[in-house]
Amino acid sequence: MPPLALVGAGLTAAGVLALLFAEHAERRAIAWLAKPAASTGFLVAALGVGAMGSRYGRLVVLALALCWLGDVLLIPAARAAFLAGLGSFLAGHVVLGWAFVERGVAWPLAALALAALSLPSLALWRWLSPHLDRGMRGPVVAYLVVIVAMVSAAAATRAPLVVFGAVAFLVSDLAVARDRFVAPGFVNRAWGLPLYYAAVLALAWSASTEGA
Repeated sequence: MPPLALVGAGLTAAGVLALLFAEHAERRAIAWLAKPAASTGFLVAALGVGAMGSRYGRLVVLALALCWLGDVLLIPAARAAFLAGLGSFLAGHVVLGWAFVERGVAWPLAALALAALSLPSLALWRWLSPHLDRGMRGPVVAYLVVIVAMVSAAAATRAPLVVFGAVAFLVSDLAVARDRFVAPGFVNRAWGLPLYYAAVLALAWSASTEGA
């Protein structure tokens, strides 16, 4: 792996450890430093593997930049910041889906993946919806639809790093949803944050070559 990509991965790993400490100790000042650092790491990793050298890679970098913004917006507890962060991640998933189509998808496989995810998505909505007020229902439904479509497109690329990254991203969002709406607590962040950052690093590395 190129040195710059290793530097980016190391920055993300160090940032995640510091962020977990900050979340456990409730040190918001440290979180404001650690989370942007961890997220900057996956952008550095993408650039380090030469992502800007392909259209797919450039789209991945754009999506990761939107994730970086979403990460920062989710640091405050304010509802407005959360909605803005949700919107940034939603846009990131749209761009990721676009990137996967650019890379090449098998449409029958995408349709099969979408069908396979429909029942789990419905179950997720039934679990989450009682905890949402009216103003949050629309944004959460929109986000759920977009991320499921993104994961379906990822599955249809048949690229291991892409599939892992997309699926891990979706699963990590369960921790965010549980923490925000159902049962807040450090345990959600303890597994959700490492899984999320592993997901975005995998997506960053997937831009190194069309065969990744």
